[in-house]
Amino acid sequence: MSDVVYVSSVRIERPGGPTRLAYLPAEKEPVRFGVHDEVAKHYKLDPAKVEPHATTLDYIVAATAG
Repeated sequence: MSDVVYVSSVRIERPGGPTRLAYLPAEKEPVRFGVHDEVAKHYKLDPAKVEPHATTLDYIVAATAG
């Protein structure tokens, strides 16, 4: 087995509701995750009452497609 080349150091904060802040390497500001439209409805949240942000799933799809 090869040696470990990289260990990602990530910190997550949950300020409230569906919002999460991810502190990622090489980023000066935290990345904000949340819910929007259909995702908010799926979790039985009123989309008009949550600040819309990309979901973690949106980031996974973008990273995979990239």
